[in-house]
Amino acid sequence: MSAAQIVVIAKEPVAGRVKTRLTPPFTPAQAAHLAAAALRDTLHAVAAARAGRRVLALEGLPGTWLPDGFTVIPQRGDGLDQRLAAAFDDAHRLYRLPVVLIGMDTPQVTPQLLNTAVTLLAGHDAVYGPAADGGFWLLGLCRPDPSLLLGVAMSRPSTGATQLRRLHEAGLNVARMPELNDVDTAADAFRVAAQAPRSRFAAALAAVGAAAAAVDSG
Repeated sequence: MSAAQIVVIAKEPVAGRVKTRLTPPFTPAQAAHLAAAALRDTLHAVAAARAGRRVLALEGLPGTWLPDGFTVIPQRGDGLDQRLAAAFDDAHRLYRLPVVLIGMDTPQVTPQLLNTAVTLLAGHDAVYGPAADGGFWLLGLCRPDPSLLLGVAMSRPSTGATQLRRLHEAGLNVARMPELNDVDTAADAFRVAAQAPRSRFAAALAAVGAAAAAVDSG
């Protein structure tokens, strides 16, 4: 069994509550459809990775998109920094294992990338995966501590640099993962789909685009 657990922090893909930056050009229902596909890709990558445990920190209710083998815990907190800190803390209290945490915004993630993060965490205090928008797509901690995350301003171009600095200031030995693109905007969606053309997300984006084209031509 792996020495680390993998935690996915996500929202239930409900229209009007997820991927709101995709609207426009997509409708809320289409954005939710894309979010569901991204979540499925992420969860199935985690399911295929080497992990001691698999946890979903969820805002909302689980659906048919959730594969077997996951423990579901509710999210806690108001801001994203609080929710991330709580997800680390709750998962670590539940299973006394190091935590590798990712979101639902990188459907191009692979089991191999997650295995690399787990392996790196075995020899480092933390693992950090930068996102192209200035945030981060992955964070792994051997010994989760809420103070490492609380107060970090999220969803800003400086978020990743601030979080990485917080880890270094705590004296942690940090390993870095490759940079990935988050899916926040329509441009991001098309870029990520091109990077993972066989993914559920790419198929969902193609279907949404075909539906939009049919509406326009009609």
